[in-house]
Amino acid sequence: MIEYRWAEGQNDRLPSLAADLVARKVDLIAAIGGGAALASKNATSTIPVVFMGVADPVATGLVTSFARPGGNLTGFSNMFIELQAKRLELMSELVPQASVIALLMNPTQPNSELQIRAVQEAAREKGVRLPVLMAGTESKIDAAFASFGQQHVGALVVAGDAFFSSRDEQFVGLAARYKVPAIYMWPYFATAGGLISYGIDNIPVWRDAGIYASRILKGTKPADLPVQQPTTFELVVNLKTAKALGLTIPPAILARATEVIE
Repeated sequence: MIEYRWAEGQNDRLPSLAADLVARKVDLIAAIGGGAALASKNATSTIPVVFMGVADPVATGLVTSFARPGGNLTGFSNMFIELQAKRLELMSELVPQASVIALLMNPTQPNSELQIRAVQEAAREKGVRLPVLMAGTESKIDAAFASFGQQHVGALVVAGDAFFSSRDEQFVGLAARYKVPAIYMWPYFATAGGLISYGIDNIPVWRDAGIYASRILKGTKPADLPVQQPTTFELVVNLKTAKALGLTIPPAILARATEVIE
């Protein structure tokens, strides 16, 4: 039997949800996102945990190393700290006239400081100002977009976050309303009308996580399964949205794109 515990955008609830699963003596916990993985690690040292959607499991203390995770956790990194810096570089290339590129984050992200530092370094190299805006609810996302005019924001990088990942219609709609070029980590945001996305396809990751879970339930120890990192990345560009924003996609970006939506 599979049981689900969902705490969308509410990382403060994750410890109690993880404790509930431990109390139920489940055989394995599958944790999506850094917050869920940390809550699971803090809740148990014996029940196996397979995590997904974690930026840097070593830096956040989930595992000892990628090759030898140790303990009861293993899983899959999405490398979105490194990819956040790349997204800012792409936006700077796509909107070279933008002197201010905002970073929008969920403040409850356990690795928010790591993300911010990575993007700040990329912003310094590109010579752009980087206001960091925090939004952990739908209304605060709305408020962040409404503040862009005052801050002269010329482009937006949306940070990776489990709460944000289910808000594609809200983000795409707000970006269109305020005419802000935005880049996302999820390909389906571009499919839904977002300007551009750069990241990994999660479907193969979920499948591989299921394989890891099966192996563990058959007796393999989590410590013997290395943490996997993505090897392929998808760059999706929506030309229809670019036209609506009055943007011309540079040929260099189009040449690198894995998918172009016309």
